[in-house]
Parts: sequence; C-alpha cells; structure tokens
Amino acid sequence: MGAEVTSAAFSREQRINFRQKVVLDLDVFERMLEDARFDFTRPQMGLEIELSLVDDGLDAALINEEVLSDLHDANFTSEVGRYNIEINVPPRPMAGDQAVRLERWLSQSLRNAGDTAREHGARVVATGIIPTLQAEVFDGEWLSLGVRYTALNDAVLNERGEGMQLDIEGPTGEQVVQYFETIGPLSGCTSVQLHQQVTPQDFPTYWNAASVISGIQIAMGANSPYLFGKRLWAETRVPLFSQMVDTRSEELKHQGVRPRAYFGRHWITSIFDLFEENVNCFPALLPEASDEDPVKTLHEGHTPDLSELKLHNGTVWRWNRPIYDNANGMPHLRVENRVLPAGPSAVDMVANACFYYGLLEKLTSSGRPIWTKMSFADGEQNFFDACRDGIATTVTWPGLGRVAATDLVADHLLAQAEEGLAALGLRRQVREHYLSLIEGRCAAKQNGASWQVATTEAYEAAGYDRNGALKEMFGHYVEHQEENRPVHTWPVPSVEPVSGDGSTPR
Repeated sequence: MGAEVTSAAFSREQRINFRQKVVLDLDVFERMLEDARFDFTRPQMGLEIELSLVDDGLDAALINEEVLSDLHDANFTSEVGRYNIEINVPPRPMAGDQAVRLERWLSQSLRNAGDTAREHGARVVATGIIPTLQAEVFDGEWLSLGVRYTALNDAVLNERGEGMQLDIEGPTGEQVVQYFETIGPLSGCTSVQLHQQVTPQDFPTYWNAASVISGIQIAMGANSPYLFGKRLWAETRVPLFSQMVDTRSEELKHQGVRPRAYFGRHWITSIFDLFEENVNCFPALLPEASDEDPVKTLHEGHTPDLSELKLHNGTVWRWNRPIYDNANGMPHLRVENRVLPAGPSAVDMVANACFYYGLLEKLTSSGRPIWTKMSFADGEQNFFDACRDGIATTVTWPGLGRVAATDLVADHLLAQAEEGLAALGLRRQVREHYLSLIEGRCAAKQNGASWQVATTEAYEAAGYDRNGALKEMFGHYVEHQEENRPVHTWPVPSVEPVSGDGSTPR
C-alpha cells in the first residue's frame, strides 16, 4: 500500500503545498526523461506477493504483527489488513536456472513463514481472496498498525464523502450487495506484482504489451471466485479492489471521471503520459510533502527522489502501473504488472511469472507491435471478460477474431513465450518445465478459480451447505499448496453424501 506517512490528517495548506510540489516533480521528471541517464543493465524479474493468515478453522487470523515480530525476515512486511503479510522477492535475472532458484527460495520462505505462523495457531496461505472470508471480520480491529493504513482508509472515505458500497454479481446470479463504513474488504485482495525494469524509450512498448497480456494472464491464473460465501467472478479480486478504492460519487461516475483502480484509456507513447494523467486527473489522497527541492537536486547533478510524484502514483492503482525510483543515486523505471492473484502454489506463481516475462519479451522485440493491430477497447474487454469467466473465457485477438483463451495460449502464445524466455537466456529445460504447467491448465481447463468452484460444488452436491463446502474445499487447497503441487493436477474430490442439516461434519 505504498510509502509510510507521518500523519493521517492533512490541512488545506498541506494539500495546496503538495499540489505545488507534485506539479514541480512532474516538470523535473519531464526534464529527466529528456536528459538523464536511467539505470538499465539487463532484464530482471522482481516480485511482490501478498499473503493471508488463517487460523485452525481456516478463518482470517488477525495476528500479522505477532507473526512478523517472530519471523525475523526483512523480506516480509505487513499489509493493510491484520491478516495480511507481504513477501518482497529480491530482483534476479530471468536467465539460466533462475526460475528454479526462485521457486526454491519462495518455497523455503513460505515454509519459514508458515512455521512461525503455526506457533501462533495460524497458517500462511496464498490465494486471491480467502474463500472463507466473512464480512463480520471488518466490524472489529481489522486494520494493520501503521499510520499509512489509517491515513489511506480515512483518505478514501473522506474523498468519497461516505462509506463504500459493494455490488458484485456472479455468473449464476449470486450477488454481494453491502455497505461498509471502512475500506476493510480491500484487504481481502492479495496479489502477485511482477516488475520489469525498462529504459524510458522502451517503457511505452512494455506498458502497452503488458496491457495486451493482462487478460490472458487472468484467464490462466484466476484464483478468487468466492467472497462472503457467494460465488462471484473468477477473479473477484478485481471488482472488489476497484470498488473499495473508488472515491467517486455516483454523479462523478456518470460524468466519466476516471476510477482510481484503472485499466487505462488508450495506448501510450511515453511514460510521461501516465504520470501527467495522475497529476491532472486524480486528487491527492495522502498529501504529505517532503523537504526536497527537486530542481536544485537535479541542477547539482544528483538524482531527485520525486517523493510527491511517487507517493501520489502509489494511490492510483492501475493494473499496469508506472514506477519511478531512485536506487543508490541512479534513477530507474519499471512496469509494475498487478493483475495476478496470489497462489495457488509456489510453482504456479513461478510459472505465471515465466509466462508473463517470456510473452512480454516476445511481444516487445519482434515484428509489428501487437497493440497496433487491436484496439485498446478490445484489450480492456479481454481483461474484464477474463476476470468474470476465468479459464473459460474467449478473447479477441489479432488475426483470429474471437477465440477461446485456452486455445489461443496452447496453439500460439506458449510458443511465443518460449521464444521470449530463450531470448532472455532461461535454460531450455527450465522454460519448458514452467510453460508446461500453463499448457497443463489449458488441457485440463483448470486453474485456481475453476478448481475452487468444482470442489465446492462437489461438497454441495453431497449435501454440505455453502459455508461447510467452502471450509472443506479450502482445507484441500491449503494442503495442495503446502505440498507445492501445480494447480492443474489438483483432483476434484469424490465426496460421500452427508445427512442432517448439511453443515460441516467436523
């Protein structure tokens, strides 16, 4: 949820000062794009993975501070909800056998965190939304400690002028319509964020390509079909997050004001397009100004932090977000791809990363750019169709028209991703292994979301009520995840009928 702030309340003068500083930062950033040397050595993959803590009953465990204090691992931090933690994966090249090393590192880190959580009667789980999550959690002390979390909650509510209305309907007609006095349900959304460092010249090429790929990523990787006991979208995390950070009134929505969780409006020609849109179109949520004079810093030959521009950018939640940063005095730019949910297993998350980085490399390095052959509206529609329908979705693709996502991936995109990974230097056996997992999902037509639905329905058909079925399904989910089994191999269990009222027989 971005950088720390020192206050949860801001005066009118602070807002005016911040506005002036963020405009100044934007001017300096434009000059840097024209004149500065941005760091770029070789393609590297960087990941952030948001995780959940659940108790022995597989309900949210509000103990992240206790777990983190005993974990003693600087790669883990808190997140917005007290049942959330996040792991930051150190950047590494997508070459050699680094994907295998990443899976080993990630698996060991998750085991270590899980061992620590067990000492507190909890387990660590990677899933887009905890399927057993209930709205009552947000009636209590759900918000993590830290000023930035309180400030974010207050800022969203203040900007909106009222509480948050949630309204999501699933494909079978099940629906969640509920009003919240806080942004609490936002904390239910846990994602994998993939970072790609690029040059200023290449940024628009990579951002456009990432936007094209986003719908395909969701189709292959959806993992969030349930919320508050209801079956909703295959990737319910997307509409849930979008609605929980939507600061617009109904009037502003009808006027066409942009939402803060945002796919975009058009292909871009410069990273400056996105930062300029931030400044011109989105009011500041956390207007805390720094003491930096970016003009003086740049004039003296140093790299400005552009703290205001970065802080403001952190409160515009594009599904593919531009990142500016200053590392050891050297500026660099990244595309942050935020579309994927956490889970189902470590090997699945590494496979998702390999598929993304390979396809991104191929689409940005050969032939006519794909986004020049399709409309931005088609790319956006692909994304939201995949969020709703998951692995069963059809997409619009240049030269193919409407095509099943599984056929598109199996027949066309896996080969392109393999070529991209080869160009990046990933060993043949490694790239074939991880891409075979994506191929397996296409053949089985099974990802995390479809498995969750099929397993829950198997328990319901045997006489379990919805909550009991979700508990049983989630128990299997956690076991398969801890065994690090790829999701396309997860069996849908045969369930013996139950008698009585259909509640969980534990």
